[in-house]
Parts: sequence; structure tokens; C-alpha cells
Amino acid sequence: MLRNGLYIIATPIGNIQDISARALEILRLSEVIACEDTRVAKKLFSLLGLPLSKKFIKYEDHSEEKQAQNLIDLINSGAAVALVSDAGSPLISDPGYKLVRKCRKQNVYVTAVPGACAVVTALQLSGLPTNRFMFAGFIPNKDKARSDLFNELKNIDTTLIFYETAPRLLKTLEQAAQIFGTREIAVARELTKMYEEVVVGSFAEVTAHFIDNEPRGEFVLMIAPPTAHEFKIADVREILQKRLTETSLKTAVREICTQYGLNKNEVYALALELKNE
Repeated sequence: MLRNGLYIIATPIGNIQDISARALEILRLSEVIACEDTRVAKKLFSLLGLPLSKKFIKYEDHSEEKQAQNLIDLINSGAAVALVSDAGSPLISDPGYKLVRKCRKQNVYVTAVPGACAVVTALQLSGLPTNRFMFAGFIPNKDKARSDLFNELKNIDTTLIFYETAPRLLKTLEQAAQIFGTREIAVARELTKMYEEVVVGSFAEVTAHFIDNEPRGEFVLMIAPPTAHEFKIADVREILQKRLTETSLKTAVREICTQYGLNKNEVYALALELKNE
């Protein structure tokens, strides 16, 4: 018998054998299953040989606030609630964090059962730097919003990771190439499945591959960190202007030099110039 509480359970992203023994046991014993799509969750239970005699509750973005308290009430009445996504680790670009926050505030027991995650799996296969990385979620489907996001992130010294859909992949690669230029990228699809593929190279090389091979499945796009020569004075000026409105001159200079590996004297001189304008 499980302790009443919230159990955040990672499920396979493709290969059904990636479910952990601990996850199977908790899913088997949980009275309530909170999921994005009850049909998907029930299909997973059938494939795993788990009983369907559970209370399956749809838990999604637009009903998250209301359902969160309903689930907590069930937990407080003695139920063990398992939170699962359609695939992979819950809360990674899926609803759930509000439920966790509410549980914490109301002293409800919460634990996580780790497992498959497309972000981590793709990064491991990419060959791009892994010492620092940032997951930026799903890429917007509008051109301006997509461009704004890329421009916002282009100067961050880290490997960038995004989710993208097959119909939008080529458009995204085209737009990203205009902003990220010559950086190395990797695109992973159908991870852990029969047609798993990871394509690594320049934007031109990866785009050419997917022009010749129609994009299918779900994609993870990864972009290598910027190199030192990519920083133009206009970029530094823009960053400095923003930071000078938020903190002191010395702090802004120190942070920017540390983050981007820039010459302290040059950045300090520019900061003084901006401060005096």
C-alpha cells in the first residue's frame, strides 16, 4: 500500500521497456492517475499490463488550477495520485508545476520517480556541449514570436534546446539560421523508437537533410553556444543598456564579462559611455 500523496512518474518516450520497476509498482498501486489524455494513459497501462480499474482524471493546462485542488482533496482523503504525461517526464513543457506548488503549500507529500526525458536523451546523443544547457520549451508558431525568442536567447553562453513539430521544422531552421548563423546544431527525432535519428551539422547541412527526407515525428532542436567572435559591439551595447537599468555599473560589467568572456576594460569603457549619454 502506498502512502497518500502525489507521485510524479516518468513514462517511456518511445521504447516501452524504458519504464522503471519502481514506476510500474507505483502505477500499479496508485488509486488515481492524473494525465494529459486519458486515452493515451489507458493505452500505456494496457501495454504495460497494468490494471485499468483506476480513476483516470484529465489534467491539462486550461483546467490545471481547478483540478489541482481536486487532486489534493483526493490525496487528503487517503488516495495515492500518480501524475503522468503522454510521454516522458511530467512538468517538462507539460502542466503540473501548479499542482506541486499547491501540494507544498498544503503540506501534501510529493515525490518523483525519474526516468525517460527527451531533453536529456537528445542532448546526450547530440555531441554538443553538455556542461551548461537551457531548455526553452516549444518554439512559437508565429514568425515574429519565433524570431523574438531566438534573438532573446542568442547571446546566452549555453547549449539551447527546443521542442519542435514536423510541419514547422524547416521554417524554424530557416529562421534560426538567420539569427544563429554558423553555429553547429543537432536535430533529434523519434528518440528510443525504431526510426530514431540524430542529424548534426550546420544549419545548411541539417536543412538539406530534411528537405531530402520529409520531417516526421517529434523533434528536439539543439543549438551550440556562441563563440567569442560572435559578439558584436551592438550586442554588448544592448545587453549593457538593459543591465545598467537594473544594477550598478560595476556589477553589470562584471556579470557581462564573466558570462560572455569579454575584455573587462573594453566593456567598462562602453558602460561609462552609455552611462554618460
